[in-house]
Order: sequence, then structure tokens, then C-alpha cells
Amino acid sequence: MAAQVSEKTVFRVAFVPMALLALSTVYPIVFALNAALKTRRDYVLNRFGLTEEFTLQNFIQAWSQAKLGDYFVTSVVVTAGAVACLLLLASLAGFGFAVLRFRGRRILFYLLLAALMIPVQVILVPFYQTMIALDLVNRRIGLIIAYTAFFTPFSVYLMTAFYASLPRSLAEAAAMDGANLWQIWRMVFLPMGKPALFTLGILNTLYCWNDLLIALLVLQKDRTLMVGVASLRGEYTTNVPLLAAGVILAAVPVIAVYLFFQRRIVSGLTVGAVKG
Repeated sequence: MAAQVSEKTVFRVAFVPMALLALSTVYPIVFALNAALKTRRDYVLNRFGLTEEFTLQNFIQAWSQAKLGDYFVTSVVVTAGAVACLLLLASLAGFGFAVLRFRGRRILFYLLLAALMIPVQVILVPFYQTMIALDLVNRRIGLIIAYTAFFTPFSVYLMTAFYASLPRSLAEAAAMDGANLWQIWRMVFLPMGKPALFTLGILNTLYCWNDLLIALLVLQKDRTLMVGVASLRGEYTTNVPLLAAGVILAAVPVIAVYLFFQRRIVSGLTVGAVKG
């Protein structure tokens, strides 16, 4: 009885902060959606009240007049290219760090981990100077390369952890059957690494899609969707319903991906946590 009372008490105590946390997460989405369905006049007169006359004009204007449709295509191309490069590099490097034994392996891996602790803001100036020197500014391939460089450390770390959790006897058995390193990676480890690669692809898609700072530096003409949404803010005044519509359009793909693959994302974050 005491154990039951204790469990009920813990549940009641935890319910309040968890409910407040859920409310703080859901409310901005509801507010943005409600504002996006209002006219500018209705928003000024009643900012927090529910809209009485729904209108989709803000979404149409944001998609066409604000060129969010063009920016959407740019985001898709850049994100798809960067994620493909990241998955290939992470799988190859993770296989090398986890399976191969070569001099300096630990040092290289620790340097890779150290790169995770460097804030992006610290290296913005040399990064931008390098992009200018390589003539990669205002080019989609430049942003793809930038995303690949910035998100490679985490991607390699995740794949190394996953491959290290697999039995090393798999590589030894394949080598005894006459397979070379390329065949061992392609025919043994790559198929077994699909769950981790799938999760890594989802995470990197979210990172690349939501990025604003790197995209703002590299693509100053052919903008990504997030940069286009940020440009809807005026210098002195802002059409909040239009901005809210842009935010909703940009967030819908991300929310859909997360809701559809949330179990894979959570399980993928723990791959390699326990070896054997």
C-alpha cells in the first residue's frame, strides 16, 4: 500500500512540470498556426484570440510572392546532397575506426571527437574566407560541402560506435573467405549498419534543413527555405501572419519526418551504447 501511495505521489509531482513543459512546446505551434490564418488587421486587433474568419492568403503569398517555393527546392537539393555525402563518409570512416587497426587511429578519433566541442561561431571568419578562396560562395555545392564538413564529426562518431558494437569475428570470417576490405564493408558491415544509417540520415536531414547561420553565409542569392523565412521579417515592422505562415510551411516537413520516424531516432541515438 505504501509503495502504491508512493508511486501515485511521484506521478502527481512529476505530472505538473511535464504538463507545463508539453504546453510550452505545443503553444508556440498553435499560436503560429492561429496567427497564420488571420489577416493582418485581425491580428493587430486580436493577437491572442482565436481567429473567426480563416484565410489561406498568407500561405499563398508566402509560397509565391515571397519565393518560398523556390527556396524550398534549394533546401531539398542541398539537404539531399549533404545527407548523401555524410552517410557515405560516416559509414566508411566508422568502419575504418571500428574494424581496422592502424597507427594513430586513437589520436585521429580523439581529434574527431574534439571537433564536436568547437562552436560554429568560433570558426565563422576563417570558414567564410576559405569559402571565398575556393569560389564556393553562392553555389549550392558550396553549402553541401560546408554541411558535410560541419556534421561529419558527429556522423563518424555515431557510425563508429555502431560498428564497434558488432562482433569483430564477422570481419575475420569474411577475410578468411577471401573478401578484401572493400567487400567486407560493402557486403557485411554496410547492410548491418542500415538501422544506424537510417537514423543518422534523419538526424542530418533535420540539422541541414533547420540551419540558418551557415546557409546565410554561403548562399546569399539562392537562399534556403529557413533563410527565406527569416527574410520575411521587416526592419521596422513585420507582417506577423505572413511570417507565421512561412514558419509553418518550413516546419511542416520537419515535423512530419520527426513524427513518422521518432522511434527510429530515439533508438538510433543509443546504438553502440552497449557493446556485445
